[in-house]
This record gives sequence, structure tokens and C-alpha cells, in this order.
Amino acid sequence: MLEFLHNWFLNQGTDADTANILARGIFIALIIVFSVIANFVVKRIILRGIVAVISRSKTRWDDAILQRKALNRISHLAPAIVIYVLTPMALQGYEGVESIITGAVLLYFVVVAVLIIDALLNASLDIYQTYEISKEIHIKGFIQIAKIIIYFLGGIFALSIILSRTPIYLLSGLGALTAVLMFIFRDAILGFVAGIQLTANKMVSRGDWIEMPKYNADGDVIDVSLTTVKVRNWDKTITTIPTYALISESFRNWRGMSESGGRRIKRSVFIDINTIKFCTEEMLERFAKIQFISEYIERKKKELAEFNKASQVDNSSLVNRRRLTNIGTFRAYVVAYLKNHPKINQNMTFLIRQLSPTEHGLPIEIYVFTNDIVWANYEAIQADIFDHVLAVVPEFDLKVFQTPAGSDIREFAADRFGMES
Repeated sequence: MLEFLHNWFLNQGTDADTANILARGIFIALIIVFSVIANFVVKRIILRGIVAVISRSKTRWDDAILQRKALNRISHLAPAIVIYVLTPMALQGYEGVESIITGAVLLYFVVVAVLIIDALLNASLDIYQTYEISKEIHIKGFIQIAKIIIYFLGGIFALSIILSRTPIYLLSGLGALTAVLMFIFRDAILGFVAGIQLTANKMVSRGDWIEMPKYNADGDVIDVSLTTVKVRNWDKTITTIPTYALISESFRNWRGMSESGGRRIKRSVFIDINTIKFCTEEMLERFAKIQFISEYIERKKKELAEFNKASQVDNSSLVNRRRLTNIGTFRAYVVAYLKNHPKINQNMTFLIRQLSPTEHGLPIEIYVFTNDIVWANYEAIQADIFDHVLAVVPEFDLKVFQTPAGSDIREFAADRFGMES
């Protein structure tokens, strides 16, 4: 082509030098035109056709590739290929200029290739995260390591083009920089190792609820990357935790609770010890009218009567025989109430127990599990249960312990000394 143009100008009576300059100038202009045409054809025709086909397909992986613009980046290679192939023809005899242009085009190839691989890695991660297994085995850290390697190799190739040296020559000189590289990529290396341990041991995954007080983290894991784990706290703030911290330090993962299908209620009602007493016949008749424990009262009355008769106890003192107490009857009521509660998981630990007395009274602890693990629902269920329990305490001639307030002291003074409150 160049020779044809050169001969044509010579035939028109142009001198050799001018013909050479005009021929090369026109050829370079044609290269630019061809590159523009190649860019237009690839992006406006071929790429749009591919996008139309992808939009009609039902597969998901091609949509991810399209969204990450991998095809757009591939299309950038078309004009560069035209320039790289035709430039040596246009610059024959000008090796210096040719070397600069081809070197620049090669650098462009390297940059675009790195960006294409980056987009494909992002697309592969997007595709992987559409599967359920991604919640247990996260690969974002491995993808980031792959990106670091790709960018590092891209930098080596780019430097080798600039210095006109082979990549092997540059790589061989990196041995002395190992300590420096270890320092620079310290967090990445620690995060990579920690990520492998987290994945292998299934310690934390996206969607897990974790608590790590040292970092004020209490919420759902939304991202596990090479160097950080992001937690969306319940107040909607985001806490970032170093990945290796989850290996070297302690944290709580609530995944077991979610998978078990139950959420624990562990709370006590403190009973005023001064109100605990034996049940009288009048009290037992009143308690027998409570639906949940009517059978319990009748059964215990017969059981105790038979025991006392067999033991020939002296009825002159209340302490000589076994009797029901209001606190024991109250515990029996709470057990029956929760056994019939539709929101309590009856297949998990179920305890209504009496703890050691304290200066705040006698704790009656409710230790059960709800069958709804959603936080808002759980809190509502727990509140409803204790609303009922606290309200029913006086029905058993008991009182909930409460530290005296100023109003209590004023009422006592008014009753005791006739003082106005």
C-alpha cells in the first residue's frame, strides 16, 4: 500500500522525498480511519448484537459479564490491533518512531488485558454469589488475591516494555525485594491466610449475625473480603474488622441459633421473700379455679394427703407435714402457661427454675426458647410472656421485689409517723 502510494505520487511528477512524505502521511491517515471504523463496527454493531442476544437469554453468567463491562473492554482492543498491525508498514525505515508507537500500543494492550481479566473475575464472583454455597464458602478473598497477582504481572509486563527487557529479567531481580514486598502486602497475606481458615472451618459467612465487642460490632456480616469483614450493626452503622482478627481474637456467631429454629429467653422474676408462705385451704380453692393448674392442685393435694397419712405426721404444727407453697404453685403455673404457649419451642431446653436468693429477692428464672428467631418477633413474644407473668404474681399472694423509691419512703413515713407525703 505504501509503495503503491509512493509510486503514484512519483508518476504525478512529485520528487522522491515529497512523494515519500505524502505517501506515509496518507497511510497514517488511513490507519487512523481504519482504527475508527474498526472501533465503530465492533462497538456499534458487533457489541450491540451480542448485548441483544444476551438480553434474550435465560442464563445468568452472561448477564454478569455484561454488567461488569467485560465485553466493552474487549472492544477497546479493535482499534489498537489495527494500529499495531499497520504501523510498521507506514513507518518502514523509521525504526525509532515505530518502536515508540508499537511500544505504546503494547502498553495499551497490557492495560486493557488487565482490565478485562479484572472484569471477568468480578463477573465470576457475582455469578458465584447467586448460589447458596456462597453463604458458607466465600471466595472474595481469593478473587482479590488473583487481582493482586494480575495487576502485579501487568505492572511487570508494562515495565519490561518500557525498559525493553524481558519479564523474566525483572522477575529475577525481585528476590532481594521479598522482605519489602512482605511488608507492603502484610495485611493481604494475613487476610488471605485468615480467609482460608475462616472458609475451611466455616467460622463466618455472609448473612451471619456476629458480636465482637472490641470492635463495637453487633450485626449481620455483609461482606468478607481479603483484608476486612464488614458488619452492618443493628443501628445501621457499618463496622470494618480486619479479617485476621476473627482468627486471632474471640467473637460470637449467632448462626447456630438461626439454624436451630429457636431463640433463647433467659430472664428472671425476683419475688419478695417476705411474701412466700404455705398455702391455706382458701388459697388452694382459689388456685384450683385457675385453668392451667387445676389438675396440678388436685393431684398434689391427693399426693400430699397420702404421704402425710402414711407418715403419721403431727398436725399440731404446719412444719410437721408436707404442704403446698404459693411460690411452688406459682412455678407450676408458669410451667403450664409456657407449655401451652404457641410461640415456645417445646423441643428445646425448657426450664423454670429457682435460683439462689439474693438481696433483691428470690429469682424465678424462665429459661426457654421461642420458635420464632426474627428479632422483632422474639422481643414481642418475650415482652408478652413477662407482661403476663408479672401481672399474675399477685394472684398467688406474692409480690415482685422492687428497690424502695422515694415515694415508697414518703408513704412509709406518712403511715408510720403521720407525716404528709
